[in-house]
Amino acid sequence: MAMSQESAETIALQALAWLVANDELLPVFLGSSGAAEGDLRARASDPEFLGSVLEFLTMDDAWVMAFCDAQGLSYETPLQARWALPGGAPMHWT
Repeated sequence: MAMSQESAETIALQALAWLVANDELLPVFLGSSGAAEGDLRARASDPEFLGSVLEFLTMDDAWVMAFCDAQGLSYETPLQARWALPGGAPMHWT
């Protein structure tokens, strides 16, 4: 079953809050996304920005596991949420 965009945005906001609380990972996210700390609050309602948060999170299984364990989510949830946001549809090569 596909996740709604509203649910995906909620999960992405949880991921953003988790990143902000992570002193080691937040600078990595800011550096890779080109965002500044001030952008985090200003763009928190932008579905494309939230998609970039989930895109970043899903780059590393350890990050996904730590986030999901902290939030009580299944390990598949961040990727499913990413697929529900703009630009996140899974690729089908066939």
